[in-house]
Amino acid sequence: MPDPSSKNTNEELNTAKQVQLENVGALSRDQLTPAAATEPQGHDVSGHDHAPAAAPASAAHAGHTHAEGEDDDHDHGPAGATPYLWPGVSLALLLGGIALDYFDIAFFTGPVRLIWYGLAFLLVGWKVIRSAIQSIPSGNIFNEFLLMSIATLGAFAIGEYPEGVAVMLFYTVGELFQDAAVNRAKRSIRALLEIQATEVTVVRNGQSLVLDPKQVQLGDVMEVKPGEKVALDGTLQNAAASFNTAALTGESAPQTKQPGEAVLAGMINLETLARVTVTAAFADTKLSKILTMVQDAVGRKAKTQQFITRFAKIYTPIVVGLAVLLVLVPYFVVDDYVFRTWLYRALVFLVISCPCALVISIPLGYFGGIGAASKAGILFKGSNFLDVLREIDTVVMDKTGTLTQGVFAVQQVQPAPGTEPAQLLQLVGALETKSTHPIAKAVVTHVGAAVTDVLVEGVEEIAGHGLRGRVAGKDVLAGNTKLLTKFSVAYPAEVDQVVDSIVVAAVDGQYAGYLTVADAPKADAKQAVRELRADGITKLVMLSGDKDSITQRVAKELGIDEAHGGLLPEDKAHYVQQYLTQGRKLAFVGDGVNDAPVVALADVGIAMGGLGSDATIETADVVIQTDHPSKIATARRIARATHTVVWQNIWLAFGVKAVVLALGAGGVATMWEAVFADVGVALLAILNAVRIQRMKF
Repeated sequence: MPDPSSKNTNEELNTAKQVQLENVGALSRDQLTPAAATEPQGHDVSGHDHAPAAAPASAAHAGHTHAEGEDDDHDHGPAGATPYLWPGVSLALLLGGIALDYFDIAFFTGPVRLIWYGLAFLLVGWKVIRSAIQSIPSGNIFNEFLLMSIATLGAFAIGEYPEGVAVMLFYTVGELFQDAAVNRAKRSIRALLEIQATEVTVVRNGQSLVLDPKQVQLGDVMEVKPGEKVALDGTLQNAAASFNTAALTGESAPQTKQPGEAVLAGMINLETLARVTVTAAFADTKLSKILTMVQDAVGRKAKTQQFITRFAKIYTPIVVGLAVLLVLVPYFVVDDYVFRTWLYRALVFLVISCPCALVISIPLGYFGGIGAASKAGILFKGSNFLDVLREIDTVVMDKTGTLTQGVFAVQQVQPAPGTEPAQLLQLVGALETKSTHPIAKAVVTHVGAAVTDVLVEGVEEIAGHGLRGRVAGKDVLAGNTKLLTKFSVAYPAEVDQVVDSIVVAAVDGQYAGYLTVADAPKADAKQAVRELRADGITKLVMLSGDKDSITQRVAKELGIDEAHGGLLPEDKAHYVQQYLTQGRKLAFVGDGVNDAPVVALADVGIAMGGLGSDATIETADVVIQTDHPSKIATARRIARATHTVVWQNIWLAFGVKAVVLALGAGGVATMWEAVFADVGVALLAILNAVRIQRMKF
């Protein structure tokens, strides 16, 4: 809840409690460090702690800013108090006052009784009243502060002191429960942020220097001791080393990296001293990008959240107007009209009408879904994608690196007559060193040291075809048969009959031979197809740039409905657009650079985050960190569970409030029932929302 003393109160009040959950996603590392977490934090009436005054720019989307030098230590009462102390004192005074009333103690009358209950009220209510007053100049009059202030002060005005205190006290207690739920979400993100190393050992000019990761330069060599976190992305220099990758992928089994293989920030070195050459600046590491995704995720609202926010802005002034009418209209139609009676009913009506349960529990529900997905190694870039993923009926998937392992090995070398196998391998291998494609890597690995001193220049990557360049003074083409056709290079007809993935080569405009490579489906690929079909997906499609014969074979093996191979990026986009035109809700799953346009085109773009390219990961709406296609169905289950919980909260809040509103207007419900309808329902909704993070998916 915004601090009423802030210079930016107007902006803060515009989003009331909803901003709190959004700010969870906008907090910086410094704001979520263990030191900050253990530091005593005050709170305002809502029970929310705030970001420091120097709030990050990313918080701006929430509409929540602080004035320079603003003091963000808030509390529920006098300065220095813990959040629970003053509500506890207020509760003790309330219970004591009720006991004194019950036993009709002589001194507990008149001014003494008013002061007693007034003190109990001010301990928990003075900041709410101040917030209501300070929100008036901004035009944001109809908010929960005003509802609570009118209702409780009105109760005092007609002598219902205990009920006025009870409403404000239980409202505050409800905010404390809400605060606990939000802080739990913050702790989850804080744990994720702590994956990043805060210092790194770098070897420069033979000396070991301990630096901030942001000061390390590309090409520097890091030394990572056993038990230490890798601070930056790089490639392993020394002998094979084992790393714990659970922080990035959720997988408990360690990974053994060979010299030259990628080592990512956030991994933990397990055994021997590892030397890693830095290949990415701090802000460009995969881990930094993942954390940015998490921080930004909550700011993207689902349609349900947007609806409730708009609804609350219309709903609140309507109920205030109805409460006024509830006091005035009976004067003209009721014979025995008693102002105090109808004012009391209007106050009850106001307390019931407060939309707290909806405004906080719905975004908290979506945040719970995002948190549950993160634990499963799935990153949603916004709560809106939880809703869209639940609605899809078609899943279109890339083949290589998505459904298959993307780890190829050269199986056969078939040079053209007059070409030596070693020469073919050297020329193709040298050219393929300029590509990051899994097939290219397989060729380079197979060729080995033979390409070390070969001069390669003028390399051009032709999307969907392959590479062209000058190698050791010769013009070399390496790619699929479409590449040779494009450059009018004739090749034997039997080459088109090869089923396996193939790299065809031409040297100085003449066909030079081919290499075949093999790739296998991922261990859970069949499970992914089976679970998606059981989950209600009516159409499963595989689109691949690989040969159609291979694509069809893999599709048949996995049980996929429809498959198309030999596609360029624009061909994939054509198919996806065709399905969208048919009215299908579509998710596309891919990992390569050429998948990025199609990922952006789909209703939901899903990227494989382990082997996937940065472009695809940045374009995607959902990132699967573990590279397991079966996680697509897991993400769907999480999306459905989140939707169920959110709508349970909506119907619970509307149902209870409708009943108690009617009872309040009829004089049957008192302030005590009103407290349950407001605070009680809010508590139930919050507990229900938190339940998502405990579910097993």
